[in-house]
Amino acid sequence: MARERGVRMRLGIVGAGMIVKEFLPKLVKMEDVEVVAIQARRLEVVRELCEANDVPHAVTSFEELVATGIDTVYVAVPNALHHSYCKQALEAGLNVVVEKPMCANLREAQELADLARERGAFLFEAITAVHLPAFAKVQEWLGRIGKVKLVDCNFSQYSSRYDAFRAGTVAPAFDPAHAGGALMDINLYNVHWVVDLFGAPQDITYFANVERGIDTSGTLVLRYPGFLATCVGAKDCAGPKLFAIQGIDGYISLDLNPGLVGTAHLRLNDGTQEDFEEVYVDARVVPEFRAFADCIAQGDHERCDVLLAKSLEVARVLTEARMDAGIVFPADGA
Repeated sequence: MARERGVRMRLGIVGAGMIVKEFLPKLVKMEDVEVVAIQARRLEVVRELCEANDVPHAVTSFEELVATGIDTVYVAVPNALHHSYCKQALEAGLNVVVEKPMCANLREAQELADLARERGAFLFEAITAVHLPAFAKVQEWLGRIGKVKLVDCNFSQYSSRYDAFRAGTVAPAFDPAHAGGALMDINLYNVHWVVDLFGAPQDITYFANVERGIDTSGTLVLRYPGFLATCVGAKDCAGPKLFAIQGIDGYISLDLNPGLVGTAHLRLNDGTQEDFEEVYVDARVVPEFRAFADCIAQGDHERCDVLLAKSLEVARVLTEARMDAGIVFPADGA
């Protein structure tokens, strides 16, 4: 059932990590979204975050969060906790926005998708780039570069936690028990661009650099009819940002990584040059949450299902890629 026009998303946030601290100042300024409460384990941390951003309720339990009168939960906790929090929220009759990756594996993601449909709730994976104007521009340009032959993506940045990992301290981002690793954290952005633009690949092969059971970097090769896509992601080394779709009549490239976009470029063999500057580089969360709020307000389950199908396909690619590289999470055996 569609909500009344003008009713905003009443949002409760689970987590107080880096992504929440980045997005929260933008979320509280949105007309579409009312941030009602934040839940985190340490009360002093969540109180400080709420006070700095004029959020009314700071809580330490999920039950308290639900009791604040929210209608949507934004789950922004370590990967291995996504499934349990999303499931609780859906069972409580709430809509869910979950940070990437949706879950540790395809089985968990499919379970949530089935539960959301059963309860008539909305379930979204928080992938900012696919909601940006520049993504739509790249989709528009695809038909102009002719038959695609190669897609090359490289999103590599040296993790601030990698030195500690090498010394023996394992943060969730490098912990198999927390569904960490370069593929699930950073290469996922590349995978979403490729899958959202071209659909399901025919073949999936992951060449990973594995340390202590987790991939610290790696190259994912996705085979499509007539072309290959390579997705490089690294947390143990830095490299130049690269995103290029190469066709027989020209190519498309991005200035920044697939999570930020920056300026998109079209370069054709006949000398044509076009550029499209992304205006939401510093506020990339805004188009994403506006799209989610619109879906919920309009009762647009069809649009939600389209986005969810792409997230499930990405979950399949990530799961099969890990299996190919011998990277196993506790959730895989459940």
